[in-house]
Amino acid sequence: MIDQTRRYFVLPSWLRRCSAPCLLVLAACSQPEAEARYRPVADVQELMYHVVEPAAQTYWKSVGWVLDADGEHYIHPTSEEEWIAVENAAFMVAESGNLLLMGDRALDDDGWVAMSQSLVDIGERALRAAEAMDEQAVFDLGAEMYFVCSNCHARYSPEILRPNDDRSVPVDEGADDEGS
Repeated sequence: MIDQTRRYFVLPSWLRRCSAPCLLVLAACSQPEAEARYRPVADVQELMYHVVEPAAQTYWKSVGWVLDADGEHYIHPTSEEEWIAVENAAFMVAESGNLLLMGDRALDDDGWVAMSQSLVDIGERALRAAEAMDEQAVFDLGAEMYFVCSNCHARYSPEILRPNDDRSVPVDEGADDEGS
């Protein structure tokens, strides 16, 4: 019905009273179905070890330089299959950011979400560079990917960055600082 004095559409009162409870019921009914669609099988460490790290390493090792006794060697994909491997690695990095947000993997609502989304973003950009077979862009985005990973590790897993550096390992609160 249209209210001629106010010139906007007004829902009948019975519909207004029923709509909010109906929407709440529908929202509540659809939530468990969405959660039932997936079942994470790895925790964060397993996901990093089996998915993220191998994908990132593949991407990082795809373009660069090696210096050995024979001199400097430029490494880059030389076949369609090698470029597909770089694309696959970038896809896995991008989707890993989403996987890190699933279930109870998110360690907090602020930094973890932002850093996981950064992984998705850099993975997408890395994918575009690989699809374009742009060696310099793959190299440059590999460096950016490294910084995204290192930034997250600095906040959530500092012992990974420098495993032999005592400053990066959380101090045991019960340990005696004197004499150590």
